[in-house]
Amino acid sequence: MSAPDSGARSPWASLFRLAWRESRTARRRLLLYMSSIALGVAALVAIDSFAGNVARSVRTQSRALLGGDVAFTTRRPWPKPVLAWLDSLPARGVRVARTTQFASMGLVPRTGKTRLVQVRAVERGYPFYGEVTTRPAGRWTALHGGPHALVDRSLLIALDAQIGDTLVLGYGRFRIDGTLENVPGDAGIASVIGPRVYIPARYLAETQLLVFGSRAEYEAVVRLPDGQSAAKFLQPVKRRFDDQQVRSRTVADTERGLTEAVDRLSDFLSIVGLIALLLGGVGVASGVSAFVARKIDTVAVLRCLGATARQILAIYVTQAAAMGLIGAAAGALLGIGVQLLIPRVLGEFLPVDVSVTLEPAAIVAGVIVGVWVALVFALRPLLALRRVSPLQAIRRDVDPGALRGRGLDWASALVSLAVVASVAGLAVQRTGRVRDGLGITLAIFAALALLWVSATVTSWLARRALRKGWPYVVRQGVANLYRPGSQTRAVTLALGFGAFLVSTIYLVQANLLRTLDLRDTATRANVLFFDVQEDQATFVDSTLRAGGYRVLSSTPIVTMRIAAVNGRTTASLLADTSRRGERWPLRREYRSTYRTTQGEAERVTAGRFFTSDAPAGTTPEVSFEAGVARELGLSLGDTVTWDVQGVQVATRVTSFREVNWQRFEPNFFAVFQPAALQAAPKQFVILARIPTPDGVARVQRDVVARHPNVSSVDLSLVQRTVGSILEKVAVAVRFLGVFCLAVGIPVLVSAVAATRRDRLRDAVLLKTLGATRAQIGRILLAEYAVLGALGAVAGMLLSFAGAWALQKWIFRGTFVPAWDSALAIAGLLMALTLLIGVLTGREAFRSTPMAALRDG
Repeated sequence: MSAPDSGARSPWASLFRLAWRESRTARRRLLLYMSSIALGVAALVAIDSFAGNVARSVRTQSRALLGGDVAFTTRRPWPKPVLAWLDSLPARGVRVARTTQFASMGLVPRTGKTRLVQVRAVERGYPFYGEVTTRPAGRWTALHGGPHALVDRSLLIALDAQIGDTLVLGYGRFRIDGTLENVPGDAGIASVIGPRVYIPARYLAETQLLVFGSRAEYEAVVRLPDGQSAAKFLQPVKRRFDDQQVRSRTVADTERGLTEAVDRLSDFLSIVGLIALLLGGVGVASGVSAFVARKIDTVAVLRCLGATARQILAIYVTQAAAMGLIGAAAGALLGIGVQLLIPRVLGEFLPVDVSVTLEPAAIVAGVIVGVWVALVFALRPLLALRRVSPLQAIRRDVDPGALRGRGLDWASALVSLAVVASVAGLAVQRTGRVRDGLGITLAIFAALALLWVSATVTSWLARRALRKGWPYVVRQGVANLYRPGSQTRAVTLALGFGAFLVSTIYLVQANLLRTLDLRDTATRANVLFFDVQEDQATFVDSTLRAGGYRVLSSTPIVTMRIAAVNGRTTASLLADTSRRGERWPLRREYRSTYRTTQGEAERVTAGRFFTSDAPAGTTPEVSFEAGVARELGLSLGDTVTWDVQGVQVATRVTSFREVNWQRFEPNFFAVFQPAALQAAPKQFVILARIPTPDGVARVQRDVVARHPNVSSVDLSLVQRTVGSILEKVAVAVRFLGVFCLAVGIPVLVSAVAATRRDRLRDAVLLKTLGATRAQIGRILLAEYAVLGALGAVAGMLLSFAGAWALQKWIFRGTFVPAWDSALAIAGLLMALTLLIGVLTGREAFRSTPMAALRDG
């Protein structure tokens, strides 16, 4: 093809000029194409930029998050050698500040209200890095001036307290001096479970709260002299401290741990970004298909003027590349805006303050990937333009197969292969792991294949299920599902995939909340008392029964450690480098119980659970949780020797249990026959049912007044607080899911627009035969009602499978279908399909036979 001034222009200039001129008649329609890729790129840029911002914030704040250069932690009182070593550090120019953290009941005498709180007793100087901000300002430095307390604002609300009130912790009394605004290293969401209370460490003994069996975490934060290496400082003592269950962390360890947590969040967000981008790719393919369907006449005329198939393909590929670049650039700008919103949605779950800055690498990568996806998904429909012949200009209406090839088309096959390879490559790149990337690719194509099969089966059924007795508008609407060039599959893929994503999110949320629901039966406990000493259990029990309340269980708790397995000591097992399995089961302190009945949250998976006590002179039996038994390498019949507070107790493994840890009741890694532990020092956990909030408050107040060390939890409050956390998580995930659904809307519009010419011709024919606008509208409604129902129901059924898999393997729970949520989402998406179908088909209402004849 040539032009009069072709000699004065380069071939590329001529190509761009023709592509520009040719696009002028269809730029509005190309907006669909651009919007699809723009939304996909926006998700990509926003997510990658946010991940980069978080990683940078972790690197810059890791020292403040730790509070020092090195930190030592243990879950039991400091061993004497470790304590002596810590006390010797100041003489070497090393500063040390110790903290003790534990749960306790807080009481404000003025209001008489109590609340479970997280107490943190800190020494002067803590933290060495970072700044604790308070309201009023400056109260942190004044904390050590007396028996003062700084509390979370939520505690003041819960206890109807105010600054200046007295807060009772055990036998200690503290003046509430202010509220905490920001504490380095604490995620904002952490205070929802138990409000934080900071007190000076020198007043901790006055509380008398740390008694036998009390659970606490002891930490010592160290600041090294300038220039001293943390690794060299730790080297002489690390192994010795590890043997005494004292864990050490450096700034590098903190950064690494936080980076791993951020990477897990980034992996999830990356999958969301990948799905959004792939939906954008489907939108590109649908939009280009609609564009190509309208360009048959133009291409035929160009062929009549001498243009070759290669030249025509080059023109439209250039248009696709240009529109892809513009869409990707617009998406990058939109992504920068979304990047500003993500910290507001997810910020409460992060232990760092995220500083939002532009990430040039993420922006450039997003644009490049967006342009590539736009091109590779657009090529498949554009290749059909090679088959348009010059004769199509005069016989377009009698050759409906102009864009359909006959036989194997190697170019189309290669493009399809490129699409699959691109999806797999993107998945691997997004996850950073080949196995995970290929797994996600298979899952995506499996979901799409199931949606495609459901659409194909629906078309097949529609052809055979039509009955003459049905109303004409219904028969015509259903018949449109299987006519040549119908977009049944494209609409089903777009709608079904969006329904799958959003419905899965709601189903998982509903199941998590169901496990926390304490209102389903009057027999479930709603109050838990813990840290109850042996001589206090009778008082708590009698107080509950005196109020007419039910005591559902009183469970003894005995602390212990594993001393040997099958005769091999723990030390030798830990030193064995050839041993498989995790090491934490050998190091940890176990809080175990004894009984002869199986718990409701347990299921025996191997062996037999004992139903009676051990006869005198025999080795007591023990039942292990299956997961920890697997890590220890245990088999039925093995012997495990325990160090029960200095006394060696030998046991024989006779069963393994699967435990539902989500149940609000005491669950254990190890359960013993009573003979093994009855003589050991113990404390109790008591579960009760108190129907009214006033009753709960009254019992808590009476117990705390008599035994301040006893802590209690209103499980209905836990349900509400955990529910609020899940709701915040759900809002964050819904935000991402709805964003993915927004990407699918242009796909729906594009798929419907691809059949515009056929709909106009059908409408004109029907009007010529006497059909009214109302009848044509009902035909469209019938068609889109079936399409919407197909996509929504198929997506909903897929979401049941997805939510079941997540609930089983990620959340380790039982899946119960939440039909109300799923049906509501399906109905909403059906309505959305109807709305889009009617809005995009409104031209068919306005068309007249005369206008169609003039149009050719």
